[in-house]
Amino acid sequence: LQFMASNGNNVAKAKYESKMPPFYYKPTFLDCQLLREQWIRAKYERKEFIHSEKQEPYSAGYREGFLWKRGRDNGQFLSRKFVLSEREGALKYFNKNDAKEPKAIMKIEHLNATFQPAKIGNPHGLQITYLKDNSTRNIFVYHEDGKEIVDWFNAIRAARFHYLQVAFPGASDADLVPKLSRNYLKEGYMEKTGPKQTEGFKKRWFTMDDRRLMYFKDPLDAFARGEVFIGSKENSYKVLEGLPPSTQGNHWQHGITIVTPDRKFLFACETEEDQLEWITTFQKVISRPMLPQEYAVEAHFKHKP
Repeated sequence: LQFMASNGNNVAKAKYESKMPPFYYKPTFLDCQLLREQWIRAKYERKEFIHSEKQEPYSAGYREGFLWKRGRDNGQFLSRKFVLSEREGALKYFNKNDAKEPKAIMKIEHLNATFQPAKIGNPHGLQITYLKDNSTRNIFVYHEDGKEIVDWFNAIRAARFHYLQVAFPGASDADLVPKLSRNYLKEGYMEKTGPKQTEGFKKRWFTMDDRRLMYFKDPLDAFARGEVFIGSKENSYKVLEGLPPSTQGNHWQHGITIVTPDRKFLFACETEEDQLEWITTFQKVISRPMLPQEYAVEAHFKHKP
């Protein structure tokens, strides 16, 4: 108390965060327990941001080790070897320790990692996503050691940071840091119907990831059953409360209609609170002007078979 009273937060921060790398994730009160605990331990206990050599596990540009990975089909967690290489621009994992060929190659360019302890059912659960043929693929992993999994998370962020520095040479750290990893805007169950809007509504797990609205039969599915691109209001996207009067087959009564340049998507929520939260999320996305690269993503969605 005496130390804090005489020095204050700013002096302590100048000391304990003096060599903190820009890519290291600094959690807020909204983040999971693991991220907050490991931040405190890294800062005060291990003094990682005073001594640069202690940052080696996530700043070296290369990392390999074993993580427990959920099987795509059987749902079992099995130990798998993971290798992250900035030089190769990829994160890879191998089904067998002595395998020469990786089971999957995830390009750093399209990689995201976000902690999902409740969804995965483990306090150290990390969801890694990447694009495969422009569709999202999910991988669910954890490590028994909290420091290890947070080091993997920050190693992925470091690799993304160095990739983006090369891709956007004029950009500042402040411009790049928000692009290193992202949490989902919202997740949860809704009902949906098909494009003809005559089929019955089916309950699906939805994830709003930036401008991609994905739906899954199960929250831990490897691939989405479908993806919807949500553009901006300038490009004729809008969200409406309720469903068209002729709609049938929905068990849940709180409807949402998303209008895109090509068609309408109909969803139903279980509660009014859910409906309001989803509408607010969609409105935030739609009110944001589209970036040049997002037009290419939109074009791909329009030409999907």
